[in-house]
Amino acid sequence: MGQVAYYTKEGLDKLKTELNELKTKGRSDIAKQIAEARDKGDLSENAEYDAAKDAQGHLEAKIAQLEEVVGNARVIDESSIDTSKVSILSKVKIKNSKNGAVFTYSLVSEEEADLKASKISVQSPIGKGLLGKKEGDTAKIQTPGGEIEFEIVEIGI
Repeated sequence: MGQVAYYTKEGLDKLKTELNELKTKGRSDIAKQIAEARDKGDLSENAEYDAAKDAQGHLEAKIAQLEEVVGNARVIDESSIDTSKVSILSKVKIKNSKNGAVFTYSLVSEEEADLKASKISVQSPIGKGLLGKKEGDTAKIQTPGGEIEFEIVEIGI
């Protein structure tokens, strides 16, 4: 049994859509490639057939992985999130103590992380460093560029 991961409803719906797409269109496309390669003759020396079978194996592995992720996924009820401290799905406003720069991030599961959308993984160094902190707390976080100190300005959802 895999590890339970928590998602927003949108994040889980996106995973389910991707899984469905792979199972239907993905499998159909691979089957066509295998049929076309098989029609070209001798399978023992048919590189296209070998490549299509490899692609099929990769697709099935991806489907199996996604099925496990979806099977172990839990949707987080946003109304039950405790905003007194930083947790998954918290929206956190932080201030870099050194240069005063202010950032706002939402903490999400690793699969939903998207820096362009200001969503960082709870598994990332910054995400791990912020978890459990309260407003006014200071988080010292070890990053690849060295230690950075952030003040927790605000916590919301």
